[in-house]
Formats: sequence, C-alpha cells, structure tokens
Amino acid sequence: MPKPIPKIIFFVTEDWYFCSHRLPLAIAAQQAGYNVMVVTRVNRHGELIRSHGLNLIPIKLSRRSRNPLKELGVIRQLLHIYREQKPDIVHHVALKPVLYGSIAARLAGIPAVVNALAGLGFLFVSKRWLARVLRPLVEIAFRVLLNRPNVRVIFQNPDDLGLLTGRGVLESKRAVLIRGSGADMTLFRPTPEPDGIPLVVLASRMLWDKGVKEFVEAARQLKGLGVSARFALVGEGDPENPASISRDQLAQWCDEGVIEWGGRRENMPQVFAESHIVCLPTTYGEGVPKVLIEAAACARAIVATAVPGCREIVCDGENGLLVPAKDVDLLALALRRLIEDTPLRIKMGLRGRSMVEKEFSVEHVVRQTLDLYQELIRP
Repeated sequence: MPKPIPKIIFFVTEDWYFCSHRLPLAIAAQQAGYNVMVVTRVNRHGELIRSHGLNLIPIKLSRRSRNPLKELGVIRQLLHIYREQKPDIVHHVALKPVLYGSIAARLAGIPAVVNALAGLGFLFVSKRWLARVLRPLVEIAFRVLLNRPNVRVIFQNPDDLGLLTGRGVLESKRAVLIRGSGADMTLFRPTPEPDGIPLVVLASRMLWDKGVKEFVEAARQLKGLGVSARFALVGEGDPENPASISRDQLAQWCDEGVIEWGGRRENMPQVFAESHIVCLPTTYGEGVPKVLIEAAACARAIVATAVPGCREIVCDGENGLLVPAKDVDLLALALRRLIEDTPLRIKMGLRGRSMVEKEFSVEHVVRQTLDLYQELIRP
C-alpha cells in the first residue's frame, strides 16, 4: 500500500500575516510531501494563498474581540474543521490561535500540535488592567493544554522561552527555540546606499507599542539640532489592535514636517534599498522582528531597543545600535551617530548580512521546523 500523505493545518488569525511570515514554510511543507491547509480570516490575500496550491479554509474571528460567545464560536468552528479534516499535525501561530487551537485540537484528538508564539506581546508584558486580569487565566490554560506529550511550543527568543518555563507554565522539554521566520536571501539582498540625505525608516504596523511616538520625537529633536536627515514611517494602523495610531495623528506629524508617511508598501526590498538606516524602537518584547531580519539581509545598519527579540538580531556595536526602550534622547543620539558616520553604517550593514546568512535565512528556519514536524509524526 502507498504511504498515506500526512496532512497539516496552519491556523493563523490574518491572511496577510500568514503570507508575510509563514507562506514559505507552508510551500516547503507541501514540497516535502504534506497536504497543506490554511485556516485564517480571509481579507485580501486569499487568492495568493490558493495560487500556491494550498487549501484555504476561511474562519470568522476578531483579534480584538473579548466577547465570550464570539470566542466560543471560534473554538466551535475550529473543532468542526479539525474533526472534519482529521489532520496529522496542526500548527498554530500567535497567542489566540495557540489558545483556541489547542483547545480544539485536544477535543478533536489531533495526533500532533505545534504552537508558535511569535513574541509574548500585549497579554504577558502589558501593565494594563485587562492584561493583568487575563494573564493568570491564560497561564492556567497553557499549563493544561501545552504540557502534553504530542505538543511542542516554538519560541523565537530565549527570553520568552525562559519566562514561561521559569514560571512553571511550560515544561522545558516541550519548548523549542527557532529564531524568527527567516528572510529570503535572494529577495532581500545588499544594495549600495543611495545618494543624497540619509533616510531613516521605521517599517511596521503603526502602533504606539512599536515606538512610533519615540521615533517621531527623536526625529523632531534631531531636526531641531540641524541634523541633515529624512525620517519615514512605512505601514498602516491596525484597527484590530488597541494600540493602533490613527491616520489623523500620522497626517498631523507629516503636516508638521517631522516625518514622511506614505502608508503601506508592498515591495519591502525596495524600501530598504532606498534607506540608509532602519529603526525599530519597539517598547514591548517581539519574537524576532522580521523587518529587522530583512533589513540586516539588505545590509542596512539598525537602531533598535534592547528588548527581547531585537537583542537576537541586533548585536550592539556590531550590526547596529541598541538603546533603552522609551528613551528618546538616547534613541536620537544613536540615530545621529549613524546618520553622520557613513563608513560605520556600511560596516555594520555588511556584518548584519553575514549574520542573517549564518543564522536567520528562511531556509534555516524551514529546515528546523520541518524536522520538528517529522519528530512529532514519526511512527
């Protein structure tokens, strides 16, 4: 008898996130002989997913919802899908899919479960009252759901891994470290710095937690000192996130002449090619920010905050500079140092490219993840 084709389901909240962070992995799994299905909320990227021969199952959910009935409805949808499709392995990405997907997988008797926590985000690091209320409840759920023999949890940095294992939420033998989602080294490649005034770029969702305000204030400070540079924001707000910055606020900063903002850009290699420095002054722990991996792959010097995730891809003084979170003065000082020192920028950029080639390529991440699948489903 022919060997049955193993089936894997990816559950990710948004189709755009799946395409930007997990599509290469899904394609590689398909090429490795898996029947690949994607469960996500479909917005603008459904056809792109289908064009790669992946089976797409739309699901109704909201990342922002706190309505218990709606949240139970998501779990019911997942349970129906898992029971109907009978996958050999499910791969959940981010906090809500990990929690809801793990419940559905346990009820459906799924043989193997991979949970990927791309940074612990709002719930585990925020001091807001809602996070403080929900955090212990989620920790209890994680203790019950994640410490089973057929479950593994992927962390992108050792800080997050140590936090959950150190607090007894997760057994260390269930934890796996795979640093980031990787960069396509042929797509993101070094280009010479463009001529003209240095351009500093912050590319991300436009969230207060990403340090956008601190970036704007640092730009304002440097312009006030007569430093010759341009500062640009690339990205849109995220209505599903309570920390989203309004378009009115972004437009106000533009009108003031502090920064440039043109919204979302689809061609990120071109964005990096136009830039001289890439900045991410995020104020909360990331997984390993994909934008910084890609910027380093393009040989651009980085200025970022010394928080979990950023510390994985930025070695202070080697391929970039690290500053304390929310410290505008030190952020401005680090940016000024790189703005005014072209040889240092170029040297740091080349070191960043070498680092990504060795540790953060998409091939490296895919290989580690496929090995994990095989470990879990091997007879």
